[in-house]
Amino acid sequence: MHPVVLAIHNILRWVVLILAVVALVRAYLGWFGKREYTETDRKVGVLFSIAIDIQLLLGLILYIFLSPITRTAFQDFSAAMAIADLRFFAFDHIAGMILVVILVHVGSILSKRADSSIAKHRRAAIWYSLAVLVVIFSIPWWRPLFPGLG
Repeated sequence: MHPVVLAIHNILRWVVLILAVVALVRAYLGWFGKREYTETDRKVGVLFSIAIDIQLLLGLILYIFLSPITRTAFQDFSAAMAIADLRFFAFDHIAGMILVVILVHVGSILSKRADSSIAKHRRAAIWYSLAVLVVIFSIPWWRPLFPGLG
């Protein structure tokens, strides 16, 4: 079960990153291009939120139930904090990704509540940018970028 969930989690990161780029491009073009905030803008934000929620759910399943890495780390958590790879998966990765989910949802909520289209785009751009920065630092880039493809 672990390899299947991990493969889906690894592949879904690309969906999340693609949706993040689309959401950011739309937000910045809307903000600086002074475009109206459209239903498509809202839907892209919702899709980004849904994708990041699914990614977190898969990650939590791995973290709590399936990952031999976190299982090893939890045997002696203080010792695991001294080992970079164990610390990354036992603390850094999960903490960063929970923060990402919060940032994406705050951005989505605040952009919907803004009074003007410019404010909606600006809020989405700022909060989604913060989320993407945390994602970039929280992804284990040393792992296979396209798992199962050799």
